[in-house]
Amino acid sequence: MDSAVATIIGAAIGAVAGVGGAGAEFPNWSYRIVGPGFQGDVVGVTATRVSGGDVNHLTAEVAVVGAGPAGLTAAIALASAGVETALIARPPTASDVRTSALLAGSVKALDTLGVWRLCREHAAPLRVMRIVDDTPRLLRAPEVCFAASEIGLDAFGYNVENRFLVAALEARAGELAALRRIEDEAVAVEIADEQVTVRCNGGAALSARLAIGAEGRHSLCRAAASVDMRGRSYPQTALAFNLAHSRPHHDTSTEFHAEAGPFTLVPLPRRRSSLVFVVDPAEVARLSLLSDTEMADEVERRSHSILGKIEVEAPRGVFPLRVETAARFGAGRVALIGEAAHVIAPIGAQGLNLGLRDAATIGELVAAAHHDGHDVGEVTHRYDRMRRADATSRMLAVDLLNRSLLSDFLPLQSARAAGLFLTDRIGPLRRAIMREGVMPWASQPRLMRGETL
Repeated sequence: MDSAVATIIGAAIGAVAGVGGAGAEFPNWSYRIVGPGFQGDVVGVTATRVSGGDVNHLTAEVAVVGAGPAGLTAAIALASAGVETALIARPPTASDVRTSALLAGSVKALDTLGVWRLCREHAAPLRVMRIVDDTPRLLRAPEVCFAASEIGLDAFGYNVENRFLVAALEARAGELAALRRIEDEAVAVEIADEQVTVRCNGGAALSARLAIGAEGRHSLCRAAASVDMRGRSYPQTALAFNLAHSRPHHDTSTEFHAEAGPFTLVPLPRRRSSLVFVVDPAEVARLSLLSDTEMADEVERRSHSILGKIEVEAPRGVFPLRVETAARFGAGRVALIGEAAHVIAPIGAQGLNLGLRDAATIGELVAAAHHDGHDVGEVTHRYDRMRRADATSRMLAVDLLNRSLLSDFLPLQSARAAGLFLTDRIGPLRRAIMREGVMPWASQPRLMRGETL
């Protein structure tokens, strides 16, 4: 992958700036453009003198701001459909220690886009999902197991380390002629009647018909569109890291429900798993000071040794938990996806899967408008209507489940225990919940059905 990317960068920069090598930069600008031009030719650059210095003016049909998994997926979906797309983001400076449990629809979308083949070998199937009530309360729920085979699937999805997923997305993005990459930080977004202009730290300005905000919870695109974010913090912090273990996981994800929050072990290839460990913030300082050996003992104790001897892998991540939802997912010429639109607790593998459904949906709407010769910037209100019900319902469900763990209110604890009991005992109900969780009937964009745009 590295040599292919270097070749692309070198060709583009060498042709435009007359300088060879992947590390060359345009004179007067501190950013680079990676990839071929929109029509398969090498990117061309036209400089225009404006007051305040040299600014490079670029155009595209769509600008995607942010290059996390959701932003990269949206950019790939659009470029694969022939939509001239620019992706604006700095390369990541820190390693993401988290993993992503990609449900079946997300895997199908990535496969349709040509991404899954590039990271499949680093993913582990999720064939069984188990919930264990590990609280000391009087009213405890029964253990519940969900098997993918019950609904005719080989696996609910796959768990993959984010570093491998992002590398696969980046590699696929580099193969697309209609995708232009600007490796710089967006510092301003200006919305006009006919276009959106994204200004970068290095002086570049890119104008597009539509801007897709995929830059996380501190979204410039969302602020420019005057969209409020509504939410609150949980009295919880998540620790995330990977570990090796002596016993096989049998492709089973186990979620222990403790009073402070879930303690979730998700399979990785071979005898490895990822852990999301939600605790009271007061515990974080103590846990952070534990050595790897001491942390391994802590994990083994809390997991009741179901995976045998534990060996903790570095690094460890710490993430305060919040729930947030944008007042609108689309406004004017801005569409919001991923954590720019919604932030959710790490329960039930919903976070990134919601973001990928966002990306697939906006990709479908924009591709249809583009092919019909319509203004792609006019799809945002329809996008908002299509995504709001799915995102809101899932966030409410996760929020309610999380609150039931934290609450000492006996009726709420009883309702939670009764719900899990009924799910365990009533087969049709359990299967309906599984199908809706993996493949929501009302929110399946074309990519997640395996259809190209």
